[in-house]
Amino acid sequence: MNPQRRRLLTTAAAAGLAGLAPAALARSYEGQDFADTLQLGGTTLQLNGVGAKVFVMRFSAYLGALYLPHKAGTPDAIYAQTGPKRMELRITIPLVKDVSTQEFVKAISKGVERNCTEAEQAALAERLRRFNATIGEVGRVKKGDRLLIDYLPAQGGTVLTVNGKVWGTPVEGQDFYTAFLKVFIGDHNSDGRLRLGLLGQPG
Repeated sequence: MNPQRRRLLTTAAAAGLAGLAPAALARSYEGQDFADTLQLGGTTLQLNGVGAKVFVMRFSAYLGALYLPHKAGTPDAIYAQTGPKRMELRITIPLVKDVSTQEFVKAISKGVERNCTEAEQAALAERLRRFNATIGEVGRVKKGDRLLIDYLPAQGGTVLTVNGKVWGTPVEGQDFYTAFLKVFIGDHNSDGRLRLGLLGQPG
């Protein structure tokens, strides 16, 4: 084989491998890909797990993905981790055009009430009100929308981003983000299958 042909074949092979790289670095779940790792707040986060919030007739309302500095299989190990974290929600509702974000407000309020002590709820009350007000301002979400709820301590706390747009101001405190995560992975969570998925366990 002449040197020129060898170089062309080598270049083509490298291009082919480069094209396969994204798929090799992503996890597919219900037809959607989730990156195995991502950069957030100067930290590399690992995909801890993915799950689905079950809707009526076994359809999913949204897919959730939890990213952490280090993978963990128990809620306490997740809560204890410091540094940036991310909960990603991808709306998948198949039976309606869109849904009010007040449904998320209700679910978060109920989840905090069920999973936090009275003292914790009292300490969180004003911050929870602000966060829920921000979610309410979004109005409605539809299939294909992407919500990121990030914990960014260097930027002030919990930040809500919807389809690339940041809403409201950061909500301070790791205790607040822990309370938010309890809605999904606490003992009195919103969906058992979703909880197992986010913990990286089989459903």
